[in-house]
Amino acid sequence: MVIILDRKATEAQVENIVKHLEGFGFQIHKSVGAERTIIGAIGVKPNFDTRNISILDGVEEVYRVTTPYKLAGRSFQEHDTVIKIKDVELGGNKIVMIAGPCSVESEDQIFRLAKVVAKSGAQILRGGAFKPRTSPYSFQGMGEEGLKLMRAAADENNLLVVTEVMQMDQIELIDQYTDIFQLGARNMQNFSLLKELGKTNKPVMVKRGIAATIEEWLMSAEYILSGGNKDVFFCERGIRTFENYTRNTFDLSAIPVIHKKSHLPIIADPSHATGLRDQVPPMARAAVAAGADGLMIEIHDDPENALSDGPQALLPDTYSKLMEELRLIAIAIGRTL
Repeated sequence: MVIILDRKATEAQVENIVKHLEGFGFQIHKSVGAERTIIGAIGVKPNFDTRNISILDGVEEVYRVTTPYKLAGRSFQEHDTVIKIKDVELGGNKIVMIAGPCSVESEDQIFRLAKVVAKSGAQILRGGAFKPRTSPYSFQGMGEEGLKLMRAAADENNLLVVTEVMQMDQIELIDQYTDIFQLGARNMQNFSLLKELGKTNKPVMVKRGIAATIEEWLMSAEYILSGGNKDVFFCERGIRTFENYTRNTFDLSAIPVIHKKSHLPIIADPSHATGLRDQVPPMARAAVAAGADGLMIEIHDDPENALSDGPQALLPDTYSKLMEELRLIAIAIGRTL
């Protein structure tokens, strides 16, 4: 249920409305805008009479919300969410770039690539310290040592850090080194992990599950939002279909669909979406044109010997050329990069 308050509603009236809603067993979330305040009342109450709330002083309108993603949907918040991470804004006019290797492999490697990322004009360094792999015999990441190296490389080059958290007992450790928690595709519906990330105070990037519908994806964000963490954004990274030429099928249409249904930002990961480096640039260009608020690109200066996902990593020169192309597309659609 969404309660739109009168522009002249007093603090005492707002408190009274909240008190009544909590008395009926609703969980309350407030969205304070420039012109008015909206209250989201979460909780399934099939026979609840909305007149119990509409008669209260300070209430302008009351709406039942039929979609299950109440906090992530535009009925709760019409204006786009802009997530501020230090001096970086995600969801505004500027397209945010995230780049780096799939995995942190060594000190030399991550420092070399961090310089490439910074020089390109990107704002965020990516890299995996804990790597969930299909095979238990594949490289599983450097763990905390990898986190330390990535943080140091990012700090030296004035970059933010995003890295994946795989399980609840890693949150406290990763929180010491990262600026953004990455929720991987295989954990999109790990509801216990979603609830714990909802208690954190750092942004969470929710990657789409390998066979998830858009509604299921939105509901994953809803779990985090309902826990109190308002800084959530999506990452389209392809879904599994019958086609096996590329690693996944890149659902480009998900970008405008998310923008229509949700106020939260969405970025695209064409590297994981395709799994082939020659496919990454065209899909990156298409994602920017489709309205993505950011891109996440994998790069490596020796992809043939990369410990994970070498075939999809762009060489630094190719990546730099792509950045120049993306800037032109951004300008053409009225944005900056």
